[in-house]
Amino acid sequence: MNLTQDLSFLSLISNASVLVQLVMALLMLVSVMSWTYIFRKYFAIRAANRQTDEFERLFWSGGNLNALYEQATSGHPHQHKGALPRIFEAGMREFNKGRALQKETGDNSALLDGARRAMRAAYQREMDALEAHLAFLASVGSVSPYVGLFGTVWGIMNAFRGLANVQQATLASVAPGIAEALIATAIGLFAAIPAVVAYNRYSHDIDRLAIRFDTFIEEFSNILQRQAR
Repeated sequence: MNLTQDLSFLSLISNASVLVQLVMALLMLVSVMSWTYIFRKYFAIRAANRQTDEFERLFWSGGNLNALYEQATSGHPHQHKGALPRIFEAGMREFNKGRALQKETGDNSALLDGARRAMRAAYQREMDALEAHLAFLASVGSVSPYVGLFGTVWGIMNAFRGLANVQQATLASVAPGIAEALIATAIGLFAAIPAVVAYNRYSHDIDRLAIRFDTFIEEFSNILQRQAR
């Protein structure tokens, strides 16, 4: 017997039972999707941090808010400007719309509440976009080991059932079946570990961005309050 050939990785997968092969194929598909979302989320968060930094430097440079608003709204409507500029744009747009009504009623609180609600709505949209696919990574990290364990249990059960037809059971006779089954657990861990690490990292990064957005909304609301007087 050529143990190197019989116990090779590809040979063990090809000789596994149909159910174990389906489990392996499912885990590999999930792993590919997980890595796709990991890379996409990495670039999205990095771009969001860079755009936030650039806009904060521009905003706190002391320029005119109306000029900054015109700059934020100029260009192609589908141009990717960043999350924080869109939050600013939503608040400033609502503030400018409410100025006419404020002149008639003199109610500054309604003007500021409208701008704050517009920024909060934009904030929620941006957070939903940033948190997209995080739930998938969390599910992969928590479920994949159990899916792989299911394939392992099924493969080991078949390996021991095959011993019923063998007069003298040896380690050499049961080792290939157990090795085939354990590959399912290995693939499950291969899918789960990167997903868990990415989920924890990206959740932390998104929470930091959320704090920066929330802080900006409060500071910008104070500026609008002074302008409304």
